[in-house]
Amino acid sequence: MNDDDPVRLLVCDDHAVVRAGLLALLASAPGIEVVGEASTGEEAITLAARLRPDVVLMDLQLGEGMDGVEATRRIVAAPGATHVLVLTTYDTDADITRAIGAGATGYLLKAERPEELFAAIHSAALGRPALSPPIASRVMAQMRTPAPQLTEREQDILDQLGQGLGNREIARALFISEATVKTHLGRIYAKLGVDTRSGAVATAKERRLLR
Repeated sequence: MNDDDPVRLLVCDDHAVVRAGLLALLASAPGIEVVGEASTGEEAITLAARLRPDVVLMDLQLGEGMDGVEATRRIVAAPGATHVLVLTTYDTDADITRAIGAGATGYLLKAERPEELFAAIHSAALGRPALSPPIASRVMAQMRTPAPQLTEREQDILDQLGQGLGNREIARALFISEATVKTHLGRIYAKLGVDTRSGAVATAKERRLLR
């Protein structure tokens, strides 16, 4: 994009009221043109391919179906120069790591001021990282003390563990066997450096690993 061209923006959020609020806010933003809106990850992928926006403003939690992380991964992997800026209320290490690992150019919290959002959109359009100050601090902390690399299934089980579910309940919720749950728990304990369920939950909360 040329410096004089407005940033073409696609907004993706599953809440209609939130989308309406963002569209009204962005209508006053200098140098930003909203070219479309999506309520699901699947819709965001389709519109991104058709509209070719410079930036997709992406929520992480999109209700049932594909989440914002997977949608981000597919959008940035497609041909073209579309960047994804995450805008969310979630600030756990697990969410930040997943979003940035999927290719998000920036990660912003919805509590930020409008001016910060506008600036982040312009930065993202140029491929420059845009992070809320609390997120930037956490990313630096992760670099100094990397979070344990949990697989997606291990993360699912850890999240269920954090909700107080037992092995049988976890197995039923994730459609796997209790034996498989026990195997994954052993690997989770090893990665977290603990040997009990309570220790795993306490460490996960302390290191903000629960989604």
